[in-house]
Amino acid sequence: MVTIKDVSKEAGIAVGTVSRVLNNRGYISEATRQKVAHAMQKLNYQPNEMARSLSRQKSTIIGLVIPQIENPYFASLTKYIERSASAYGYQILLFLSDGKIQNEEKVIEQCKKDRVAGIILCSGLFPVSPLKDLGCPLITIERALDTGTSAILCDNYEGGAMATQYLIDRGCKYLLHLSGVVGNKMPADRRALGFIDTCKKNGVIHIEAPFSEELYEKMEYIEFLEEIFALHSEIDGVFTSNDIIATQVLQLCARSHIAVPEQLKIVGFDDIPLASWTVPMLTTIKQPIPEMAEMAVRTLIDAHDGKTVPKEIRMAVKLIERESA
Repeated sequence: MVTIKDVSKEAGIAVGTVSRVLNNRGYISEATRQKVAHAMQKLNYQPNEMARSLSRQKSTIIGLVIPQIENPYFASLTKYIERSASAYGYQILLFLSDGKIQNEEKVIEQCKKDRVAGIILCSGLFPVSPLKDLGCPLITIERALDTGTSAILCDNYEGGAMATQYLIDRGCKYLLHLSGVVGNKMPADRRALGFIDTCKKNGVIHIEAPFSEELYEKMEYIEFLEEIFALHSEIDGVFTSNDIIATQVLQLCARSHIAVPEQLKIVGFDDIPLASWTVPMLTTIKQPIPEMAEMAVRTLIDAHDGKTVPKEIRMAVKLIERESA
């Protein structure tokens, strides 16, 4: 592996000078910079960003914690966080909590070891209390803040109310909401509150069906859905707490020869790319994922720079009308 010493030898410049070029410290002539650049290019040398951060007063590494990468929502969020961080000159250090509490110590120790500028925590079920004494900003996305610097949320209640009213306005009389994880409080639970309040206001029969943590982690809802529809054949409208569940409702309808939207109308939540790939395409509540990602990165950097940041930032959602409702 090529090292800074190899670059120094190739450029004919002291190791300390090469280090100052890489970290942009002190006066360096343009000729020296060019020698280092040519040597790096010739040797295909890639500087270690973590090592460079450790040598600076200011870290440019952001720790990002998500529960799973296979979930399209978190994959999309990760993409936009990385993109925003890069635009500000920062790098992402990604951790997968896998929904397991025992992974928290590894995350904490690694973040401390690498002296991250801050942490963005997107894992809804990951306990935040062990992250109290990090000595750096903690920004959460779509989870209870508990402790930390700032929480970035979408307007979950308004999204739930908007989706429910849309179904009612299209003639639905018996509504089902597939809601959050049993025993775990998350900001997304307010989608259920918006659903319940809107149903009550309109005098519409409604059912809420929370699911287990195991289903949430595996993202396999078909058997769970079959049981609900077997007990409640009158259901004519469904609002799901995420698009993954909504696509599986569509799958169940195809298997059971239930016409969508003629017999059953469906509205999801998030507007992940998959929502526009289904047949029929999914009507859903759009969560502003790119904007939330950019806000999280900007808030973290501001806090890292010693600026005062809001304790909570709530962002608007909107209904995307497609073919399923």
